[in-house]
Amino acid sequence: MSEEIVTLVDINDQVIGQAPRSKVRKQALIHRVTYILVFNEAGQLLLQKRTAVKDLYPDYYDAAAGGVLSAGETYEASAERELKEELGINDTPLRSHFDHYFESPDNRCWGRVFTCVHNGPFTLQASEVQSAQFVDIESVLEGHFQPLTPDTDAVLRRWAAHRCGQDQTK
Repeated sequence: MSEEIVTLVDINDQVIGQAPRSKVRKQALIHRVTYILVFNEAGQLLLQKRTAVKDLYPDYYDAAAGGVLSAGETYEASAERELKEELGINDTPLRSHFDHYFESPDNRCWGRVFTCVHNGPFTLQASEVQSAQFVDIESVLEGHFQPLTPDTDAVLRRWAAHRCGQDQTK
């Protein structure tokens, strides 16, 4: 199996090339990702526990499904693919909210934030997701699930502020 080739972008989210995923991780190159906040009809957030073999943030809680865009893939196509791969969700309407830049020493990415409503059942991708459970969003924002991936923590906080009309960076 050949290594995934990832879209590279600049600080303004303009495509500048492609690189193998391992190089993106090793050099913290700016790339594109999707974040899908999955809610049930009661408004609870699906919180995932990542596997120990993930190349970034292993064994962390993750507030969003999603992942890295393959070369040439759109944000929308990636979101649909990731939902199907990680959770077994097919044909669920996605709502796009905003694009978000995240930067830390080991991860720099532009992400598009989506939401969807799905009550399950879910088919978890064994290589990516240890477990998943619906929780109240406030419990995640209050830090009850640690460690939480720093990028999805930032996305969730911005989404919550946006939802409440407090996001000044839209």
